[in-house]
Formats: sequence, C-alpha cells, structure tokens
Amino acid sequence: MADSLGVAVIGAGMAGKAHAAAYRTASALYSPTLPEIRLVSIGDVNEHFGTLAAQRFGYQRWDASWQAIAENPDVDVVSVVIANKLHREVVEGLLAAGKHVLCEKPLSDTLDDARAMADAARTANSVAKVGFTFRRTPGIAYIRELIRSGDLGEVLHFSGRYWTDYGCDPHGPMSWRFAGEPGSGALADVGSHLAYVSEFLCGAMTSVSGGQLSTVITERPVPLGAVMGHDHAEVSDVFEPVTNDDYAAFSATFENGVGALEVSRVAAGHANSLIFEVFCENGAAKFDQRRPAEIELFLREGKSAQNGYRQVILGPEHPYIAGGLAMDAPSVGFGQNDAFAYQARAFLEEVAGVPESESLPRCATFDEGVHNMELLAAVAESAANNGATVATVATQGVSA
Repeated sequence: MADSLGVAVIGAGMAGKAHAAAYRTASALYSPTLPEIRLVSIGDVNEHFGTLAAQRFGYQRWDASWQAIAENPDVDVVSVVIANKLHREVVEGLLAAGKHVLCEKPLSDTLDDARAMADAARTANSVAKVGFTFRRTPGIAYIRELIRSGDLGEVLHFSGRYWTDYGCDPHGPMSWRFAGEPGSGALADVGSHLAYVSEFLCGAMTSVSGGQLSTVITERPVPLGAVMGHDHAEVSDVFEPVTNDDYAAFSATFENGVGALEVSRVAAGHANSLIFEVFCENGAAKFDQRRPAEIELFLREGKSAQNGYRQVILGPEHPYIAGGLAMDAPSVGFGQNDAFAYQARAFLEEVAGVPESESLPRCATFDEGVHNMELLAAVAESAANNGATVATVATQGVSA
C-alpha cells in the first residue's frame, strides 16, 4: 500500500463539489485502513468556480486544464465530473498517464465513445470505475438484501420514477444538458441512475418496450456567462433549440419480473425525487429519495386484517451506516452526500489495494457503464420505432 494518495477532481460544478467533499471525508470513514489522502487539485476551465471549490474543500490548487492534472506526479486518483461529451478525451488521457479514474455516469454521450473508454480501461495499469452513487444508499442496498435473502423473495414487478425539475423553467439557460441526440437528455441524466437501480434489485434487463421520449420545452435562451450545474443565470435574447428529451418512459422485462420506469427534468415541485416500489413473492418495499433515512416495508405475514406497510428507520444494522457516519447511532439520519463519501471510500480502498473481502462493495466497472448506456440506447430505439420491443444484452448487468 502506498504511503499516500493524491486526489484531484476535474469539474467544479454541482456533482464535482460532491466528489471533492467526499474525498475529504472518505479517510475518516470505517476502519483506518487508507493511506494519507492528499487533496491536490480542482480542475475547471472557469477560474472562479475552480479556485472557490479548491478553497472551500481544502485542495492545494486549481488547474485550468485536465492535462495539467495528468502531468502532475503528485496526483494518483482523479474524479471526472464534466460534460458527458468531454469524458472520453479526458479519461483516456488520464489512464494513459497512469492515473486511477472515477468517471461520473453516464460513461459518455455516445456508445462508440463509451466502448472505446471501456477498451482503454481494460488495458490500463490503473483502476477505472464509473460512479452510480445510488448503490451506496443504505435503504436501496437493504432492499436488495431483503430480496436476495428471501425475506422479500423473487421480484415480480418494479415501478420506478426519477422526477426532477431543473428544466421546468422555459427561461432557464441553455447548456450542454439540453443539447445532444434523443435519449441524451433526462433519460441519460437521471434515467441512467434509475435503470441501474432497477437492475441492482431485479437482475439484468432483458428487453425494453413502449419507449417514449418527449421534448416539451423546445428552445432555451443562451446564457450571458458561465453556468454552474442547474443554476439560473442572466440570459440573452438569443434562443437555441433543445435537441434532447425532457421526459422519457418505458417498460422493461428483467431476469426477475417486469417493470415500468419514468424520468423527467420538467416535473415542477420535484427537485430530486427518485421513488420506486418493488413487489415480490413475500411482500413489497418502497423507497423515496426525499426521505432517505427510511424505507417502507410490507411483508405478507400474520393476519391479513393487520397487514400493511410499516416505516423502517435506517440505522447501524443496515448497510453502510455502522462506521460510515461520525455518529452512527439509530435514527441519526442519512443523506445523498453521504453516498458520495461511501463511493469515494470504496474507490480509494480498491486503489489502495484493500482486499475486496475487507472492502466496501467495489464501484461499477466501465463495462457496466457501457451496459447501462446500451439499455438507454434500446429505449431510444424503441421510442424511434413507435414503442417496439427491443432486446437488450443481459450478460453484463450490475455487479454484486
């Protein structure tokens, strides 16, 4: 194990800050098996955003280019949290420089680029993983345990939605999120998460059907300056067309059961609503990201007149929480930022050489990232063909 690991984050936007904070926290989680974590650099083309993030999260410097980070011998580990279309060049360059890379989902904006990135990862001498943060959510991980243990039993039906509202204002500024091919909008942004979670619980998706993509806000004003994340900004009177999807929906067949999935970036009042219900042989479970410290659980047992969903407050007996929170006591609570810290911890453990048997579950591989994009491409194909059924490759589903 190395004496220390130097960390950089490329991208100082909303998710980039989550990664930056997570690395700062990761070494304080669980048993102290990690080497010293050195917070070296925040990379961003925008000096204001980059320097502000570096100062806020205690990183030594700001760099204007990914090349400067690739060339820096003090950097060992890099999170790539930038526009999807930029992933391939940056990730391939970092891997060629021997850096360990954690890339945000989706892996890229095109399947060809994603597959090329996966090829590069397989031949690299460093670790390359993709961030599907919701697998670190204790409630979701616990529901998976209940399914696999037989307490809930085999999945019959999954119903999930991921509603967001960052795009519901027609005067919101144009950005890279609203440009791209059909399927690269809400489906790629939050549908990638929902598709991953559905396979995490139900096994590999074998086909999709009923694909529907819709763009309901067809143009947006060009911003006058830089825009961070989903922020609003001053805009011009020049408009550009929105070329990808505000809303998407489809049905799926899994190794275990069937399901319906729906995503939106124009769902007013739902800032971040990942919600699902999974129905199984022996009962059902519900999860709502707005209440992440609990799940609802229904088990078919006892008198039918007394059956019903009950609230289960997550605590030290559930995944990730014991040792993963500074105060890991019952009913303390949990949030999405904690999941980023667990993800960073898992990645650093793998990079540091902590045996898998002693580590948190590994992060998703680039091959899993490609598989996730293949699912979304199948949805776009279904939508382009009036909802036709499209078979998917079920050989590279979600890892344990």
